[in-house]
Amino acid sequence: MTQTPTQPQARAQIMIPAAHPMVMLLGSGDSLLRVIESAFPAVDIHVRGNEIRATGDAADVALIQRLFDEMMLVLRTGQPMTEDAVERSIAMLRASGNGQGEPQGETPAEVLTQNILSNRGRTIRPKTLNQKRYVDAIDKHTIVFSIGPAGTGKTYLAMAKAVQALQSKQVNRIILTRPAVEAGERLGFLPGTLFDKIDPYLRPLYDALHDMLDPDSIPRLMAAGTIEVAPLAYMRGRTLNDAFIILDEAQNTSAEQMKMFLTRLGFDSKIVVTGDITQVDLPNGTRSGLRQVQDILEGVPDVHFSRLTSQDVVRHKLVGRIVDAYEKYDNRDSHNGK
Repeated sequence: MTQTPTQPQARAQIMIPAAHPMVMLLGSGDSLLRVIESAFPAVDIHVRGNEIRATGDAADVALIQRLFDEMMLVLRTGQPMTEDAVERSIAMLRASGNGQGEPQGETPAEVLTQNILSNRGRTIRPKTLNQKRYVDAIDKHTIVFSIGPAGTGKTYLAMAKAVQALQSKQVNRIILTRPAVEAGERLGFLPGTLFDKIDPYLRPLYDALHDMLDPDSIPRLMAAGTIEVAPLAYMRGRTLNDAFIILDEAQNTSAEQMKMFLTRLGFDSKIVVTGDITQVDLPNGTRSGLRQVQDILEGVPDVHFSRLTSQDVVRHKLVGRIVDAYEKYDNRDSHNGK
């Protein structure tokens, strides 16, 4: 009987400078250390004082060394590490080549310390590599499309960039819009005026604004026209200059509506279009403008498409699993011709 030769074990000794309290690096009750141990079950990790020793597969040990380096870089900025941040850092390092050699592209520390906006002690920043690239694309391009599943921060990050642009006087106003499409419900049966009926569709945009601005300032900014939240139909016939314009839920635009919206672009303005092409609520036979625009504008200069996946979901972990499960189900049905 031939025995498979065992791989030689690699060992690493990581000395943590005294400036970094071990509780900040390992977490309260070693909660962060447990995340690392769960991610690398074949690696033996021991902590003694300010010294961390890792023994195991060479690639895993190298990645753990990189991980602790990245964690210390984040901590140096004054930002605490969380279990979620550690998990995302491990995923980024694995995607960039198991932590061996020079890092490819952005590092976890660069992603996790890129602050967009701070308000009332809360800082909004990207949490994944794709989110950082999306935010960077908004800075570099006039029109950006962000396409991905629910919970990936598409609209929230766009709104943070819009508020940042307004506060830094890059634009004079923010315009937030959504198509008032019925998600399996009938608008006509809802009580109240047209505004009352449309308002629930726009409520998520108001909620995000309250996270980013002093709530007392929002009515004043809206009354002055500095912030406008309106249904997509209200954009027709306008030219939008000096504005940061966000079209949310764009999968529910028709091809004609998408063209109408994009051609509202005026001087010194920026457009971000967000949507999830797996959640289209349009009537049967109506093609989503967001699906079509990818075929039309892909490759056009100063237009960028950012695509987010279930790996970028920043809600409850179960949301990412739900997104993956539905995608597998849809792919199976497509394959079976249903």
